[in-house]
Amino acid sequence: MNEILNNIFIWIKEDFKSNKIRFVFEVLAWIMSIGCSFIMMITAPTPPLNYLYFPWVLSTGIYGICAYTRRSFGMLANYLLLFAFDTIALCKFWF
Repeated sequence: MNEILNNIFIWIKEDFKSNKIRFVFEVLAWIMSIGCSFIMMITAPTPPLNYLYFPWVLSTGIYGICAYTRRSFGMLANYLLLFAFDTIALCKFWF
């Protein structure tokens, strides 16, 4: 188990060294998406979607850009679709 954790930390350090800006944006998007999910969990069944949807959509956009810089087609396709769907939903909420 110790070796697995050590390998994970080495991988994180290498990822940070390979592209510091992307790493910071991925961590920011992760914090935003986890934060939104946590708030939805504790406020269910009536979460404040008017406040949560924008940071959620923004985090999917950031993830999409990061996936593009990683050259990951699967992640890029996933996040672009989520970004498109959630942007439409956000517009329905606001307009």
